[in-house]
Amino acid sequence: MKKLLKTNFLLIDFGFLFYWGITYFKLIPDELLFPDYKDPTLVIWNWSFFPLDLVLSLCGLTSLILLKQNNDRWIFFAIVSLCLTFTSGLMAISFWAIQGWFDLAWWLPNLYLMLYPIPFLIQFSKSDTNTYHA
Repeated sequence: MKKLLKTNFLLIDFGFLFYWGITYFKLIPDELLFPDYKDPTLVIWNWSFFPLDLVLSLCGLTSLILLKQNNDRWIFFAIVSLCLTFTSGLMAISFWAIQGWFDLAWWLPNLYLMLYPIPFLIQFSKSDTNTYHA
């Protein structure tokens, strides 16, 4: 389970850093943008995720560093990252569902963000911290 968690953290955390980099530099092709992506209110809505995504990425990467150092504090950072990742995906899906907008290109990644943390969080909640020693 730890290997799968590490893989997800690397993909998600660097993925978010990559996404925000290409978003900042406006490198996403127009045909891949969600409807009204350039509307000023939606630009603000999108950027409101930046602090959340940055914190979850920093927590995930910190968790991996601490895990490699056999530092038990990795678990705290992993749980925070997983909770914030779930929240980020849920917020996006909720917004688009309320809007009545559906596009698999945006929904699938956000559903993944929302759903992948759940088994790990359940595992953390059922186990004592000794289960997760490196």
